[in-house]
Amino acid sequence: MHKYLIAVIAFHAFYAYSATKVDVAIIGGGLSGLSTAKYLAAAGKSFAILEARDRVGGRVLNANLPGGHAEELGAEYVGPTQDHVLALAKELSLSTYKAYTAGNSTFYRNGSLIHYQDTLGGIPPVDIASLIELATFMNDINEMASKIDLNAPWNTPDAESLDSVTLETWVNTRLSTADARILINNAIPAILSTEMKEPSLLFALWYIAAAGNETGPGTINRLIGVTDAAQDSRINGGSQLLAIRLAAKLGWKNIYLKAPVRKVKLENGRYTVASDSVTVSAKHVVVAMSPPLAGRISFDPLLPAGRDQLQQRMPMGSIGKAIAIFKEPWWRGEGLNGAGLSDKGAIRVAYDNSPSDGSFGALMGFIEADEMRRLDSVSLDEVKQAVVQSFTDIYGPRVEEATEVLVQRWDLEEFSRGGPVAYGPPGLLTQYGPYLRAPVGKIHFAGTETALRWPGYMDGAISSGERAAAEILKDF
Repeated sequence: MHKYLIAVIAFHAFYAYSATKVDVAIIGGGLSGLSTAKYLAAAGKSFAILEARDRVGGRVLNANLPGGHAEELGAEYVGPTQDHVLALAKELSLSTYKAYTAGNSTFYRNGSLIHYQDTLGGIPPVDIASLIELATFMNDINEMASKIDLNAPWNTPDAESLDSVTLETWVNTRLSTADARILINNAIPAILSTEMKEPSLLFALWYIAAAGNETGPGTINRLIGVTDAAQDSRINGGSQLLAIRLAAKLGWKNIYLKAPVRKVKLENGRYTVASDSVTVSAKHVVVAMSPPLAGRISFDPLLPAGRDQLQQRMPMGSIGKAIAIFKEPWWRGEGLNGAGLSDKGAIRVAYDNSPSDGSFGALMGFIEADEMRRLDSVSLDEVKQAVVQSFTDIYGPRVEEATEVLVQRWDLEEFSRGGPVAYGPPGLLTQYGPYLRAPVGKIHFAGTETALRWPGYMDGAISSGERAAAEILKDF
């Protein structure tokens, strides 16, 4: 355990506060909760962050390796139009570096390998009919996404119709070629960590529309791409440094770790927030966590029925990450950039995850949706075997040279139960979407799901905290 974690736990255990009075109690020490605290602190308001885990960061987690290096087991990439996370990195003196793209990408299809120069934004050179169909599909879905009301997608014209069908239902009317379907079947789990049959079309369009900023509208191309897209860059030292450095700046004395909140009760104009280790009295409360996990907290008085229904009906995606570590990034010497796609196996999308200095090699693959659910119920050794087989399919027998295989199953994390975001099945947004951000009394809701732009990403988490803080400061 890091020395700072030991110090924080020891500090709070020693003083054992029974009731701390603050202006704002923040439930959740991920990027959204820490971002909320940042803006409150700048306005001179007192706060306490109650985090269930023994660390900060939420679904942002580093695996610390020898030599001061780190591999990201959770949220990882940053890119253009992600203005909030890039600004925070700069503020915290964290530098970024470009994802490795020199060389050929790899497509494992029907038991055969295709190496190709990526000139189509992540799309391999499949047959011309599939390419034409894919181009038309992406143009159509981008055009539909451009019409979504970002602030309130449930107010989008024809929202009821768009929210009444799954993404799969719509895709089935647009794609007929085998290669086009395989590639979209890979892309959607890589974006949402769901199968296409799970989110509504409206939710998928909203997610695409939100992948941008005021000057760069969201597109599916940006979500799946690398250079100048969602997978453009990484943070030197690992993305969890965003949370660790921000927490240090806010003051560890204001952060309670291993403090899962069980109940929030309104008493005499103040909220009593009770966790396993500390009780906080506050004028305002920020619930900075995913809707399904927020549903595990008891509220008195009860939250509105619509908010409770939202929390019950908005499940997490299913995601894991696997990283194979090597003494060197040997695939680069073979003319490969480490980017890989596969039509089978535990891993369907993979990237070169080596550090900026190339001092060792790392291949990272996402385990998504049904594949993750299948592997949630097996042993860690079995997961690693499946991962090695997938990497071998894509990169060849030298994968057996891996010195270590890291695996993170977010579905099995008690205080995550999936990721990277909670999604909206058919009917969710049009029926209960207005409850997503709406305060209840002086209880406010943050978390990447509530972001106006880049939900599901670190940028969205950070901006959601800024919004929640602004709501509170208006009241003060």
